[in-house]
Amino acid sequence: MAPRHQPNERLRDVIAEAQYTYDALARAVRQVAAENGELLQTNKSAVSHWANGTRRPTGRVPRYLAEVLSRRLGRTVTARELGYEDTSEPPTSEDPVATATDLGRADVERRRFLAVAAFTTAGVAMPLGYDHEATSRLLQARSGQMLVGEDDVEVVRHITTAFSDADERLGGGHGLTTVTAYLADTAAPMLRASFPSEHVRRQAFGAVAELAYLAGWKQHDLGQEGAAQRYYQVGYQLACEADPNAHAAWMMRALAHQALSLKQPHHCVDLVEGALARGLGHVDGQTEAMLHITHARAYAAVGEKPAAARALLAAEDALLRDDRPQPSYSLVSGPAAGTVASHTARTLTDLADHPGTEIQHRAALTRWDRAKYKRVHALTHADLGDSLAAQARADEAVAAWTSALDLMDGMTSDRTRKAITSIRPTLAIYQRRGVPGAAELARRAREALL
Repeated sequence: MAPRHQPNERLRDVIAEAQYTYDALARAVRQVAAENGELLQTNKSAVSHWANGTRRPTGRVPRYLAEVLSRRLGRTVTARELGYEDTSEPPTSEDPVATATDLGRADVERRRFLAVAAFTTAGVAMPLGYDHEATSRLLQARSGQMLVGEDDVEVVRHITTAFSDADERLGGGHGLTTVTAYLADTAAPMLRASFPSEHVRRQAFGAVAELAYLAGWKQHDLGQEGAAQRYYQVGYQLACEADPNAHAAWMMRALAHQALSLKQPHHCVDLVEGALARGLGHVDGQTEAMLHITHARAYAAVGEKPAAARALLAAEDALLRDDRPQPSYSLVSGPAAGTVASHTARTLTDLADHPGTEIQHRAALTRWDRAKYKRVHALTHADLGDSLAAQARADEAVAAWTSALDLMDGMTSDRTRKAITSIRPTLAIYQRRGVPGAAELARRAREALL
């Protein structure tokens, strides 16, 4: 006799609490999977099988299911709560040095826990409940035999800068394994050494935090959002040890920036307000401007228009303040004026101000060096085309998108692929209308995605 399957009562109870139909839940699971770079065919029949216990979700799907229900209920729901063993989370440690080593090694070895890690809205809020003092006591109690000096720290910074420059030209897939191997084998273990002074120790933690940020940024560019979030989290922990005010504030911004890029604004306003509370008075004007512009984006994403407008003005004011040098951890994002213009455009997009969006995208293009920031130019041209299309200026939109595809050639970047994918429905309409250049651009877009 075939074994009888028991209904998954825990899953059924949480679905009922969330007041989801199976069809709506399936759609939400597909959406979360898409955020994490995975295309699923989940439908209401699959959800019914999960609830009845006749089938179990596989791969990252339990994590997606938990994330969907967490967003709906406004509390953290785990895969284990739903009756599934959670294999999507890497082992955690109170020691961020150990975590950074484990993450980098998992990336190199393609170990499953990192490969299946999923972005979570609960993870965005991680800094808000982080006990830095307890971790700091743990780290400061350690003193290794190897001595690390300023020259060692400078090498880490040099390698980070070199791979960051290459990342902008060639995409996140270029050099990822090299970066994560260096993080695991050399940079993170360096933090277990002895240092000639507290200043050098803080510099070392800051340098490794920047390398972890780069690893996270590369994962984000490849659409591996769960892995990116974990690198950002450990980067935040390391930054707290280097500088619990300015550098930690910057890493809080990184976590919020990722969530906003995924159109998941949960916790982002609180997170950026926390970053500003830490950073104000400790950061230069350029870095402060980028904190304010992320604040503006967070407000716009939740429909707080007056607050978004005030944050935009604060960003412009801070940008004019030239009071101290900009640190390397925020310089990695490029010229602050270009970043502020670009994110002002995204803020105005959320506020449905398409003419204003166009003006800011054009301003951003003049503030970024085209050769050094090739990917930024490509994505900005793509966004500019979107704003022109929203204004029914088809010929200009096709021209902007053509420039974007020219720049995207040869890049290993999921963000550029998503930008190409997003323009295809509009191009199909333009083809039917006979818009000049639309057919050729549609052909190029199709071939670029092969």
